[in-house]
Amino acid sequence: MKYSQLPDPPLPLLITGIAGVAGYNALHYFREMYPGQVIGIRPENNWRLQGEGIVGCDAENVDELKRLFDRYQFRSVLNSAGSCALKSCELDPAMAWRVNVLGVQTLLETIAHTDTRLVHLSIDLVYSGIWQGGHVESDNTDPVTVYGKTMSIAESLIMLGHPQSCILRISLPMGVSFNGHAGAIDWIQARFKQRKPATLYYDEVRTPTYVDCMNVVFQRMLAGKYQGLFHAGGKRRLSLYQIAQIVNRVGGYAPQHLMGCYRIEAGPIPPRAGNVTMDSTRLAEAIGYDPFDPWPLDAEMMPTHRDWHYERTGFHGSPELLAEVLYRNPACPAPLRIEI
Repeated sequence: MKYSQLPDPPLPLLITGIAGVAGYNALHYFREMYPGQVIGIRPENNWRLQGEGIVGCDAENVDELKRLFDRYQFRSVLNSAGSCALKSCELDPAMAWRVNVLGVQTLLETIAHTDTRLVHLSIDLVYSGIWQGGHVESDNTDPVTVYGKTMSIAESLIMLGHPQSCILRISLPMGVSFNGHAGAIDWIQARFKQRKPATLYYDEVRTPTYVDCMNVVFQRMLAGKYQGLFHAGGKRRLSLYQIAQIVNRVGGYAPQHLMGCYRIEAGPIPPRAGNVTMDSTRLAEAIGYDPFDPWPLDAEMMPTHRDWHYERTGFHGSPELLAEVLYRNPACPAPLRIEI
């Protein structure tokens, strides 16, 4: 059911925020599916990100965006734009507002009075995580970071200004990035590759998801008439420390480089959320099946205790294995997988 009879979204399709993991992988997925009918935009100053169908355009520049729509006549938009750099947003709230809020206002102004299909990506960090997680869509948002606050405001703008849209709250998208350090796996693995310590939190808990699964959900939501807010978090609830354990062991890196601590032991900037795990039942009920395979797919790669990553007997990790089973979903059909 997950991969069969995938519906076609309205075309041409615009994908914003392709410098991020979700947008970058979605661009490659949809370009493969619909050659010549997909355009991705990245910030003007991100000149390193180039290629077929990639256009430099600041999402908050209304004139640039309107010219782009006039040229391509987009019928659908996957909006994954936004600044997710927690510390940068805390230190420069004006930048966070410009990118995360004004960018959405500009998009809404551009597609006003049209039937353009909009699917917008938000984030689990609209919650503080002070409760026990398992958040459902009706839970009140209470973000602790500037990033989470601006993303929550953007959600409200869309629900008020374009209520026929679909908003997907995602967690950590697990997949490749264009520059090798934009994603969760990237940063952790980079520390281990350089034989530097990586310190992660025992009590920040997320619901990571393979981008291969997410791309299929994006396609279904773009093609359908689903409206409102949906949680799109994965099956497994993992702390950042557990995620780093998995990266460390599967990648075959030296276990002593992984450190752990509680959020209260960290510095004040940026503030850290706690258990922001999401319940995605509403999404599964809407589309008629559970769209997400667990990350990691193999239950044997799930940590069982805090020193689990030291256990290597009978298990041989490597960067190649990590690329095959953590960056990509081994259960996804090859034509729908993003190649590294």
